[in-house]
Amino acid sequence: MKQSLKQLSDLQHAYACERTRMPANYVVRTKYTDATANGLTKCVTDYINFIGGQAERISNTGRYIDDSKIVTDILGNRKKIGTGKYIKGQGTNGTADISATYKGKSIKIEIKMNDKQSEVQKEYQQAIERAGGIYFICHNFDEFLEIFNTFANQ
Repeated sequence: MKQSLKQLSDLQHAYACERTRMPANYVVRTKYTDATANGLTKCVTDYINFIGGQAERISNTGRYIDDSKIVTDILGNRKKIGTGKYIKGQGTNGTADISATYKGKSIKIEIKMNDKQSEVQKEYQQAIERAGGIYFICHNFDEFLEIFNTFANQ
Protein backbone atom coordinates (compact mmCIF):
# COMPACT_ATOMS: atom_id res chain seq x y z
CA MET A 1 0.00 0.00 0.00
CA LYS A 2 1.27 3.48 -0.89
CA GLN A 3 2.39 5.57 2.07
CA SER A 4 -0.04 8.40 1.20
CA LEU A 5 -3.00 6.00 1.20
CA LYS A 6 -1.91 4.56 4.55
CA GLN A 7 -1.76 8.10 5.96
CA LEU A 8 -5.27 8.74 4.61
CA SER A 9 -6.50 5.53 6.26
CA ASP A 10 -4.88 6.64 9.54
CA LEU A 11 -6.53 10.05 9.20
CA GLN A 12 -9.91 8.40 8.57
CA HIS A 13 -9.43 6.13 11.59
CA ALA A 14 -8.59 9.04 13.90
CA TYR A 15 -11.54 11.03 12.52
CA ALA A 16 -13.93 8.11 13.07
CA CYS A 17 -12.63 7.47 16.60
CA GLU A 18 -13.15 11.12 17.49
CA ARG A 19 -16.66 11.30 16.04
CA THR A 20 -17.90 8.03 17.52
CA ARG A 21 -15.98 8.30 20.82
CA MET A 22 -15.26 4.58 20.64
CA PRO A 23 -11.99 2.86 21.52
CA ALA A 24 -9.64 2.76 18.52
CA ASN A 25 -9.62 -1.05 18.29
CA TYR A 26 -13.40 -1.07 17.70
CA VAL A 27 -13.32 1.38 14.78
CA VAL A 28 -12.91 -0.11 11.30
CA ARG A 29 -10.26 1.35 9.00
CA THR A 30 -11.27 2.21 5.46
CA LYS A 31 -9.10 0.73 2.71
CA TYR A 32 -8.39 3.35 0.06
CA THR A 33 -7.24 2.98 -3.52
CA ASP A 34 -6.41 5.53 -6.19
CA ALA A 35 -6.25 2.97 -9.01
CA THR A 36 -9.72 3.90 -10.31
CA ALA A 37 -11.47 7.23 -10.87
CA ASN A 38 -14.10 6.38 -8.24
CA GLY A 39 -11.44 5.34 -5.74
CA LEU A 40 -9.37 8.49 -6.30
CA THR A 41 -12.49 10.66 -6.00
CA LYS A 42 -13.26 9.07 -2.62
CA CYS A 43 -9.66 9.60 -1.46
CA VAL A 44 -9.75 13.29 -2.37
CA THR A 45 -13.19 14.08 -0.93
CA ASP A 46 -12.51 12.18 2.29
CA TYR A 47 -9.12 13.83 2.79
CA ILE A 48 -10.53 17.35 2.44
CA ASN A 49 -13.46 16.54 4.74
CA PHE A 50 -11.18 14.96 7.38
CA ILE A 51 -8.89 18.00 7.59
CA GLY A 52 -11.75 20.44 8.17
CA GLY A 53 -12.77 21.39 4.65
CA GLN A 54 -15.94 20.53 2.75
CA ALA A 55 -15.83 18.45 -0.43
CA GLU A 56 -18.41 16.66 -2.52
CA ARG A 57 -18.62 14.76 -5.75
CA ILE A 58 -20.46 16.53 -8.58
CA SER A 59 -22.41 14.71 -11.27
CA ASN A 60 -24.05 16.28 -14.31
CA THR A 61 -25.24 13.16 -16.10
CA GLY A 62 -28.90 14.01 -16.48
CA ARG A 63 -31.84 11.72 -15.94
CA TYR A 64 -32.72 8.44 -17.65
CA ILE A 65 -36.25 8.01 -18.97
CA ASP A 66 -37.24 4.41 -19.70
CA ASP A 67 -39.73 4.19 -22.58
CA SER A 68 -39.59 0.40 -22.87
CA LYS A 69 -42.46 -2.02 -22.24
CA ILE A 70 -42.71 -5.71 -21.38
CA VAL A 71 -45.02 -7.53 -23.80
CA THR A 72 -46.25 -11.11 -23.90
CA ASP A 73 -46.64 -12.82 -27.28
CA ILE A 74 -49.29 -15.39 -28.19
CA LEU A 75 -47.12 -18.26 -26.88
CA GLY A 76 -46.71 -16.61 -23.47
CA ASN A 77 -43.11 -15.49 -24.01
CA ARG A 78 -42.27 -12.13 -22.48
CA LYS A 79 -39.83 -9.67 -23.96
CA LYS A 80 -38.85 -6.07 -23.59
CA ILE A 81 -39.45 -3.68 -26.48
CA GLY A 82 -38.55 -0.03 -26.81
CA THR A 83 -35.63 1.96 -25.47
CA GLY A 84 -34.83 4.65 -22.99
CA LYS A 85 -33.00 7.95 -23.27
CA TYR A 86 -31.12 10.46 -21.15
CA ILE A 87 -32.43 13.97 -20.80
CA LYS A 88 -30.08 16.89 -20.22
CA GLY A 89 -28.99 17.60 -16.64
CA GLN A 90 -29.37 20.97 -14.92
CA GLY A 91 -25.67 21.41 -14.04
CA THR A 92 -23.03 23.40 -15.89
CA ASN A 93 -21.42 21.57 -18.79
CA GLY A 94 -17.78 20.76 -18.15
CA THR A 95 -18.14 20.94 -14.37
CA ALA A 96 -15.31 19.45 -12.32
CA ASP A 97 -15.69 16.08 -10.58
CA ILE A 98 -15.17 17.50 -7.08
CA SER A 99 -16.26 20.82 -5.63
CA ALA A 100 -14.61 21.81 -2.35
CA THR A 101 -14.06 24.69 0.03
CA TYR A 102 -11.00 24.88 2.25
CA LYS A 103 -10.05 27.87 4.39
CA GLY A 104 -12.50 30.04 2.45
CA LYS A 105 -11.11 29.07 -0.95
CA SER A 106 -13.27 27.60 -3.70
CA ILE A 107 -11.56 24.56 -5.18
CA LYS A 108 -12.59 22.51 -8.21
CA ILE A 109 -10.79 19.24 -8.87
CA GLU A 110 -10.98 17.25 -12.09
CA ILE A 111 -10.14 13.53 -11.80
CA LYS A 112 -8.42 12.12 -14.86
CA MET A 113 -7.13 8.57 -15.15
CA ASN A 114 -6.46 7.80 -18.84
CA ASP A 115 -8.48 10.52 -20.56
CA LYS A 116 -7.84 14.17 -21.36
CA GLN A 117 -9.67 17.37 -20.55
CA SER A 118 -12.38 18.28 -23.08
CA GLU A 119 -12.78 21.76 -24.58
CA VAL A 120 -15.88 22.38 -22.44
CA GLN A 121 -13.89 21.42 -19.31
CA LYS A 122 -11.10 23.83 -20.33
CA GLU A 123 -13.66 26.63 -20.67
CA TYR A 124 -15.07 25.75 -17.24
CA GLN A 125 -11.54 25.84 -15.77
CA GLN A 126 -10.96 29.31 -17.24
CA ALA A 127 -14.26 30.57 -15.78
CA ILE A 128 -13.35 29.28 -12.30
CA GLU A 129 -9.88 30.81 -12.43
CA ARG A 130 -11.24 34.15 -13.73
CA ALA A 131 -13.57 34.23 -10.71
CA GLY A 132 -10.62 33.70 -8.33
CA GLY A 133 -11.21 30.00 -7.65
CA ILE A 134 -8.66 27.21 -7.72
CA TYR A 135 -8.94 24.49 -10.38
CA PHE A 136 -6.59 21.60 -10.93
CA ILE A 137 -6.42 18.14 -12.46
CA CYS A 138 -5.10 15.12 -10.58
CA HIS A 139 -4.25 11.62 -11.77
CA ASN A 140 -3.38 9.98 -8.43
CA PHE A 141 -3.53 10.71 -4.71
CA ASP A 142 0.16 11.64 -4.38
CA GLU A 143 -0.25 14.27 -7.11
CA PHE A 144 -3.37 15.61 -5.39
CA LEU A 145 -1.54 15.97 -2.05
CA GLU A 146 1.36 17.79 -3.68
CA ILE A 147 -0.87 20.32 -5.47
CA PHE A 148 -3.35 20.72 -2.61
CA ASN A 149 -0.69 21.24 0.05
CA THR A 150 1.01 23.88 -2.11
CA PHE A 151 -1.91 26.31 -1.88
CA ALA A 152 -3.40 25.07 1.41
CA ASN A 153 -0.26 26.09 3.31
CA GLN A 154 -0.11 29.60 1.81
